[in-house]
Amino acid sequence: MIRISKKTLDDLEFDTILDHIADLCNTDLGKSKATLITPYSSKEKVLIALQEVSEYKSSSANDVRIPNHGFDNITKEIQLLNIENTFLEAFNLKKLVAISNTTNELLTFFRKNNELYPVLYNSSSAVPFTKEITSLIDAVVDKFGEVKDNASSTLLRLRKDINIVQGKLNGSFGKDLTRYNNLGYLDEIKESVVDNRRVLAVTAMYRRKVKGAIMGSSKTGSIVYIEPEATLQYSRELSNLQYEEREEIVKILKDLTNKLRPFTELFQQYQEYLSDIDLVSSKSKYANQLDAVLPKITEDRELSFKEAYHPLLFLSNKTKGEKTYPQTITLGQNNRIIVISGPNAGGKSITLKTIGLLQVMLQSGMLIPVHEYSRTCLFDTILTDIGDNQSIENHLSTYSYRLKNMNYFLRKCNNKTLFLIDEFGTGSDPELGGALAEAFLEVFYERESFGIITTHYANLKMLANELPNISNANMLFDAKTLEPLFKLYLGEAGSSFTFEVAQKNGIPYSLINKAKKKVERGKIRFDKSIANLQKERSKLQKTTAGLKTKEQKAEEEKERLEKINDRMQKKLESYQELYDSNQRMIYLGQKLDDISEKYFNNKKKRELIDEFMKIVQVENSKRKKQSFKQRNATKAKEKKVVEEVVKKVKVIREKKKEEKKKEEKIKEAKPKVTLKIGDRVRMIDGKSIGSIDTLEKGKAVVNYGIFTTNVATEQLEFVERPK
Repeated sequence: MIRISKKTLDDLEFDTILDHIADLCNTDLGKSKATLITPYSSKEKVLIALQEVSEYKSSSANDVRIPNHGFDNITKEIQLLNIENTFLEAFNLKKLVAISNTTNELLTFFRKNNELYPVLYNSSSAVPFTKEITSLIDAVVDKFGEVKDNASSTLLRLRKDINIVQGKLNGSFGKDLTRYNNLGYLDEIKESVVDNRRVLAVTAMYRRKVKGAIMGSSKTGSIVYIEPEATLQYSRELSNLQYEEREEIVKILKDLTNKLRPFTELFQQYQEYLSDIDLVSSKSKYANQLDAVLPKITEDRELSFKEAYHPLLFLSNKTKGEKTYPQTITLGQNNRIIVISGPNAGGKSITLKTIGLLQVMLQSGMLIPVHEYSRTCLFDTILTDIGDNQSIENHLSTYSYRLKNMNYFLRKCNNKTLFLIDEFGTGSDPELGGALAEAFLEVFYERESFGIITTHYANLKMLANELPNISNANMLFDAKTLEPLFKLYLGEAGSSFTFEVAQKNGIPYSLINKAKKKVERGKIRFDKSIANLQKERSKLQKTTAGLKTKEQKAEEEKERLEKINDRMQKKLESYQELYDSNQRMIYLGQKLDDISEKYFNNKKKRELIDEFMKIVQVENSKRKKQSFKQRNATKAKEKKVVEEVVKKVKVIREKKKEEKKKEEKIKEAKPKVTLKIGDRVRMIDGKSIGSIDTLEKGKAVVNYGIFTTNVATEQLEFVERPK
């Protein structure tokens, strides 16, 4: 039987979590239920609740999403159904139809998708599915919330009569409106409505000239509202018919309400079911805000939270855009109790509250912000002593209250208990209080309870170091700046850095030195040794982090080089295969060339065929027998290699073409030189240089020394001009 006291929930600020969940509910009943959430009393209920939230959360990632579950509160309607001779109005009945349809839709959905949502399906299987309610109400009330004309034959007749009389009344009023307006008796507004009746807006001076009943006047008295005499009779007749209509509607609604009374308990069940779904939905939304998951719930007694965040701190920092530091903590059979020490403002209390709050949330059916590989058991009792619990009402000091609380701990602690104590043993003489705290801790240890405590007492640190199943831990601080790093380190006690922090905050060194002399040397040396160890560990961790970074980079570089090496090896193998294949083709080509030349000389066909067959037999003897697939694979491989070579050749050709185009552009860009007789020139793309003997009509005679040639000047390229 799981029992967690209200004091524990208050210490851990559980009510703030409930307020957040209530804000995410869609219905008023869901909000009310959210504020009343407490840890479940049995493991079975906890597991069902957690699976429901986990399934609902997964629906946001599925294509098959859970339908809407919103509904209007029908508590008043249920109360009326429980009272005899009462009836529900049409708008009340529409609420019943809506809640019935919503429930039926959800029940149908979970029935169809029971493999995706098995736990939600099982939870809904106890709720009956029926369409009788909607059939009964839909037969009487339309989609606009009005009673239908054909709800009874009497109502149908009355509404027909009402329409006829209404038509006559409107016709009669229209005639009087036109007549009196033409006579000039009416004000500019002409007509108005008083007590749901159409009236003429008559100017006060003509009120005696208009026959009818005066229904009122304007505030200034300049207008008198008169219902014409001709329409009075129709108005009375209409009122009588409307009264009869209302009586008939009440009769119909009473009859329908009596038919719905047997479903009163079902309506209550529907409302409870939908409000429960609303609560599951809000827990799921809260889990999405926290990036929360469902850790593994184990039968073994253990608690291992990896990268755990305090929910309230996480959301607060998320809003501010600040970083939240996660904590990793493990409790097990070989490490049941952890003693956290170190200076104040380092995060000891937050770590304590984080573990307690997450465990309470989990046992209340909520997902928690931890790493998915986290695991924990369920505790029967969670005991807390956090904060200043001075009681003014009971005239108890902090220490008296804490002693009373410790007495409660002694009665409740067993091997299924998790206890969380902040600043264990404080409030009294340090030595005496520390000794008593040590005695308490030994009792908790003997009873095999799980727990986390924070303390500054050296004797508790020593005890944790001596007993096999208790561990020391401390919150890390920067060795130089003494700024907190908000990270828990297991396995080593923490120094309070009392004198170091005092010095950092400007306390004179002479005063600090004086204080040191008043303390036993052994205690100072002990605390100093711890402080030195923490500083050394801080340096070691920085060095380790640097080495890990370098190792990671080296590993990445190694992988990159291995990939490059693999690619180069494959290319070399491909080129070797292509080279061997080409050499073979060249060899065969030479052989065939020799045979064909021999045949050309002697014309002996027989000898030609024999030589050819020898070549074929030699080549076949080299071939291994291959399957059809192997041959295809080999051909494909060869084809791929050839394609790669062809591509590379094409690329080289394209590059050459581009280079040639660039050269041509450069040549074109050069300024044209007007050629003259005696200039030394050469043919474009030529190497021999000659001199121009004559120039005439775009043609030149070029003398190369040995010979002369007649060339168009466009084909000549200027080299130099003689001085």
